[in-house]
Amino acid sequence: MTGAETIVQVLADEGVETIFGYSGGAILPTYDAIFVHNQREQAAGRPGMPLIVPANEQGAGFMAAGYARSSGRVGVAVVTSGPGATNMVTPIRDSMADSVPMVVLCGQVPRPAIGSDAFQEAPVPSIMGAVAKHVFLVTEPERLEATIRTAFEIARTGRPGPVVVDIPKDVQNSTGTFDGASRLPIPGYRQRLAKVESSLLTPERAGEFLSMLRTSRRPLIYAGGGVINGGASAALRAISDTLGIPVVTTLMGIGASDTMAPMSMRMLGMHGAAFANYAVEDCDLLIAVGARFDDRVAGVPARFARNARHILHLDVDASEINKVKRVSFSHVGPLRQALEVLLAEAGAQGPLPDWNDWLAHCAELKARHAMNYDRASELIQPYYVIEEINRLTGGEAIIATGVGQHQMWAAQYFDFREPRLWLTSGSMGTMGFGLPAAIGAQFANPGRLVIDIDGDASIRMNLGELETVTTYDLPIKVVVLNNFGDGMVKQWQKLFHKGRLSASDKSLHKKDFIKAAQADGFPFAARLERKSDVPRVVGEFIRFKGPAFLEVIIDPDAGVYPMVGPGQSYDQMITGDWIASRDRTEIVAPDKSEMF
Repeated sequence: MTGAETIVQVLADEGVETIFGYSGGAILPTYDAIFVHNQREQAAGRPGMPLIVPANEQGAGFMAAGYARSSGRVGVAVVTSGPGATNMVTPIRDSMADSVPMVVLCGQVPRPAIGSDAFQEAPVPSIMGAVAKHVFLVTEPERLEATIRTAFEIARTGRPGPVVVDIPKDVQNSTGTFDGASRLPIPGYRQRLAKVESSLLTPERAGEFLSMLRTSRRPLIYAGGGVINGGASAALRAISDTLGIPVVTTLMGIGASDTMAPMSMRMLGMHGAAFANYAVEDCDLLIAVGARFDDRVAGVPARFARNARHILHLDVDASEINKVKRVSFSHVGPLRQALEVLLAEAGAQGPLPDWNDWLAHCAELKARHAMNYDRASELIQPYYVIEEINRLTGGEAIIATGVGQHQMWAAQYFDFREPRLWLTSGSMGTMGFGLPAAIGAQFANPGRLVIDIDGDASIRMNLGELETVTTYDLPIKVVVLNNFGDGMVKQWQKLFHKGRLSASDKSLHKKDFIKAAQADGFPFAARLERKSDVPRVVGEFIRFKGPAFLEVIIDPDAGVYPMVGPGQSYDQMITGDWIASRDRTEIVAPDKSEMF
């Protein structure tokens, strides 16, 4: 086989169903091999590996990420050298930060030209090495097959992440024997992985965990994205329901617990529900599962869960243990197995303490400090629009978002019955993520309703992908909550910079989103400006069978509350005018040294 044919065959052997990418000179041999492979497969009545072409390589990266996040399978992007590769830097870093499995194949100039500043050359290993889980530069054609196969192994195992393979054009054009099984010798990685995977929670260690739990009167589970990545959502729900322990989740952990279940206390953190944050304040024992105590959750680590006498931490990554908070108990290993053993041991050791008073307290917190907004306002409130969409979808839709206020409103007001329905850029906070991620998710889940909740500023970042939606006739629903500016930045400027809207007000911009959607072929494109029309228009939008675009002109002063300012603790949470607070909080500008 040629090197290009070898690449395509390994992709097929790895079960790749869809490829996202943009062509170019240095990757043309592989693109040609994909074309021939698909032609052969389709002639035999098989679908092959459809190649989805975005408007920009960044779109391809986020499509692959949306595919991976919504399915749990490895997303694949194939791009050319130079700018094709560098346009992938942001999606790769985004996927690394959120532990998303992805394999990115980059074309590279021929080996003799590397380092000569050849046309469309970029130092991919140097650039990507800082942002990817691993990077390969293939300099020996006979190692190409093993390298591609090993890239998938690294991407999907342990703590998932993106792996980049840089492939010179002459390596793609080389010929050699395909052996069908080879892998690279990576003994260090495999030894570390085997150590983690074989680190099973024993009944004795489970007994230590349960002995601490028995001393608790107010236990709380704090679940992160690791629960979803580890396939442990069902086990987590069984622990919560059977033992009677409420659950708060991080932004990335949304869906690990059914948000409509009685034990769900929804999202905690900077923009978490007030009742979730108060539950963290009140708990006397915190069980962290697949979570990392990041700055959006534990902004002041010393004051986070300050009444918890014990913190118990389960994770697959040893580097997260005691990194931010000292814990009383830790276990590094497969989360699902650990939770299942804990549940079994809890049943074998007899009844746990009666936590009815704590459960009643949590229920009271949810009722007294519920999410709320100005429901009498004549302006369209974004929360109302999301509530109406949520009423129609019932927590069953896949929701992708951009980044900004709309992202937090979606996290706060949508329900999620299952994991992998919530797709958002968490750690990186990348504007422009939502639309291409929704496209990737739709390819991974052709039978599900996929909705992109976006902002007018965020969607501009990858607006060209509107055409990708209609090119492939995807029934994606795109919502733009238009407040004419960078809403989250404006909120911070109003709170902490005396209302100086430096470079964040876009009210004078001339973009007509409806005309843009129509120009890109959306058969349904509507603008919603009157509050009285919300139920009717939203219903028509959701029920439309094909691609649909809805722009909603929302209250430009609508804010995201609750809000815990940077460098502040949960007892300083600002709940706004419509959510009850149990602490009087003055708005204090963060110190210049504090993180954004």
